Amino acid sequence: MIERIADKKYWGTYEGRDAFIYKLNNAGGASVTISNFGATIIGIKVRDAAGNFADIALGYDQLEDYIRDDQNYMGCVVGRFANRIAGGSVELDGKKYQFTIKEAGFHHHGGKAGFNKKMWDVIDADDKSIRLNYISPDGEEGFPGELNVSVTYTLNDNNQLLVDYEATTNKTTLLNLTQHTYFNLSGCDSPDIYDQELMMPLDEYLPVTGLHVPDGTFADVAGSPFDFRKPKAFGKDIDSPNPFLVMGRGYDNTWVIKKEDSPELKLAARVTDPNSGRILFVYTTEPSVHLYTGNWLGGTKGKNGVLYNNRGGFCLETQHYPDAPNHVHFPSTVLREGEVFRSRTIFEFDTISLSK
Repeated sequence: MIERIADKKYWGTYEGRDAFIYKLNNAGGASVTISNFGATIIGIKVRDAAGNFADIALGYDQLEDYIRDDQNYMGCVVGRFANRIAGGSVELDGKKYQFTIKEAGFHHHGGKAGFNKKMWDVIDADDKSIRLNYISPDGEEGFPGELNVSVTYTLNDNNQLLVDYEATTNKTTLLNLTQHTYFNLSGCDSPDIYDQELMMPLDEYLPVTGLHVPDGTFADVAGSPFDFRKPKAFGKDIDSPNPFLVMGRGYDNTWVIKKEDSPELKLAARVTDPNSGRILFVYTTEPSVHLYTGNWLGGTKGKNGVLYNNRGGFCLETQHYPDAPNHVHFPSTVLREGEVFRSRTIFEFDTISLSK
């Protein structure tokens, strides 16, 4: 293990291991703070159009709050399988595996103690980048194979936060990783995201069943509340009587970026805040992006003692399709021995000029 980071502070202890906060900085003054607990993004400070810095990532002040977080998955890496698998049972190489499931009968976000509840090893770190590693044992949460997974966060001088995953296994398994930061471009203490405008150049989304898992079909966004091909405020259609929005109490849906795996980076989303002038671009090699508008955040005590409201932040979770193991025409989430899984997502921050 090598550590060359200049800015590191002790945060607490979990299961006999020390948790730290590491700070990445760039030449423009932006910074990102990350913990080895859950490979979690704790904070992101970037300028607004007037040059003022603010933290735009929701989160908690204390490690204990992240440890107790069993619903929001604040800022963490989600795995071994992000999102949902209906039934939580899959056959791989002729053998059936049962994963940890919720009472409703689906696997969710890695199980009872997914990657968000693990202490990750810091493999290498400096003031611009940190690489964290976790070895998930064979059988953890029901998944076969020992999985060796790493995530590297890099903050470059172009105000891009690069998130790079790499993983290998010694037995055929499933893998679907995502980064679960909640953003509020007006600042993490701001009450809601209604005025912030989302653009996704994406033509299709995935309809879901009553378990909120894809039913295997693709739907055109045209004429629906899911059409963000032109910039639209989060609040414009979020309370529409659309059954998917009613079921999720807001957006909690997956959009199709591509239907086959490929290493090319594509624009998944752009969010603009007309109040601060901040812009967030999301690029990814992943085939889909899941938008969650913080529909169940209400009453959560966050940073600085602020009580978050429902829809106080949004997640843009780049990932493979939910429930992919149950739909052979979805991009595969199977990882086999000898293969190397690689994925990149870029969160890029910029500003627009605001009229006086």
